[in-house]
Amino acid sequence: MFDVVVIGSGPGGYVAAIRASQLGLKTAVIEKSELGGVCLNWGCIPTKALLKSAQVFQYMNHAADYGLSVTDAKADFPAVVKRSRGVAEGMSKGIQFLMKKNKIEVIAGTAKLIPGKKIEVTAADGKKSIVEGKHIILATGGRSRELPNLKQDGKKIIGYREAMVLPSKPATMIVVGAGAIGVEFAYFYNAMGTKVTIVEFADRVTPVEDADVSKELERNFRKQGMTLYTSSSVESVDTSGTGVKAKVKTPQGEIILEADILLSATGVTANIENIGLEALGIKTEKGKVVVDKYYQTNVAGIYAIGDLLPTQALAHVASAEGITCVEKIAGHHPEPIDYNNIPGCTYCSPEIASVGMTEEAAKKAGYEIKVGKFPFSASGKASAGGTKEGFVKVIFDAKYGEWLGAHFIGANVTEMIAEVVVARKLETTGHEIIKAIHPHPTMSEAVMEAAAAAYGEVIHL
Repeated sequence: MFDVVVIGSGPGGYVAAIRASQLGLKTAVIEKSELGGVCLNWGCIPTKALLKSAQVFQYMNHAADYGLSVTDAKADFPAVVKRSRGVAEGMSKGIQFLMKKNKIEVIAGTAKLIPGKKIEVTAADGKKSIVEGKHIILATGGRSRELPNLKQDGKKIIGYREAMVLPSKPATMIVVGAGAIGVEFAYFYNAMGTKVTIVEFADRVTPVEDADVSKELERNFRKQGMTLYTSSSVESVDTSGTGVKAKVKTPQGEIILEADILLSATGVTANIENIGLEALGIKTEKGKVVVDKYYQTNVAGIYAIGDLLPTQALAHVASAEGITCVEKIAGHHPEPIDYNNIPGCTYCSPEIASVGMTEEAAKKAGYEIKVGKFPFSASGKASAGGTKEGFVKVIFDAKYGEWLGAHFIGANVTEMIAEVVVARKLETTGHEIIKAIHPHPTMSEAVMEAAAAAYGEVIHL
């Protein structure tokens, strides 16, 4: 009998298991494929390796901008994919080490809840065993969402998983969906030399971001040679020929787009099927598990975290939920997570990072606001680095100076957003940010400059 059994070893599951073990709880993890889950093996980590290769290739192609000469730069696509897989494998081995170090028992197999705090585990060879846990945490994650008219065949209509390991670079690609996954792959393939067309149902790319950020990304993507169709939808796809023919409904009328491959990047579906929820009467709503603020389901002793919940489907959210969940199990008094202070990052180029309310949301909520914007074209560090695209945008409540939101687009902004998250957690005001001396020359001083712009005190604009 274990104190805690975690089903799934993604960034929610393995982090929950390690924290449980640190707190003195006898812990086991059940995993049906690779330790580290999708994020580590097929998501966050290997995609960043691909994107770095794309960025280096872009630098090589623009070496002359830096007074350097590179002749005949070529992208070895299979080698780029191989490097990405190597990075993922290295990280997965790191998780294996952490499991041993923290004395966590790893059980390989497919898990299914059965009554009485028990889990039936089916190994790869079909052998079944029973694992018992006082507390069971469901961390089974999510998978690429399939639309009825975009059935993935893994060859011509693919999801993110296949997009990471294509045997050769396609000449042309249609990317359906311009959220984080869609724009990251669009950037990668375009940088590698694929002719990319993006189709997005919403009226702009990255629709969850601030409208100014979406506008800036669209401008950059068009400049990079991509074709964008917004307020558009793929009605049907014909795969009978050598490639794909997609019938697309646009505001201007119906068009046919042809490409070698279509990548469906229309979101994530929770893995809630066949894990025994029905047998235990665990409540779900709209394909997600219903939990309280400490992640317990309606069945005592059974918890759910990560992509199974209607919270943001992000690795760092799953990790935080896992830690909060086990700290509560261990009798601690963790503070419930503030879902309004979760940073979101998109790793295309230029990068996007944001936290809190968009300008539109702040106005809708009835705030009187002060908005400050500082373009990287006015930043000395950005000019020196040849990365003048983008800006920092900050939103403050005019009455109390509360930092309502921040929206960044530009080089390395995913490394800058944590300043805002910490400042908001500490209830820092706009004036305090202006008076906190930022180093020069850095990209991060744009945060101070944007705050100063909101209060009419900006120096370098």
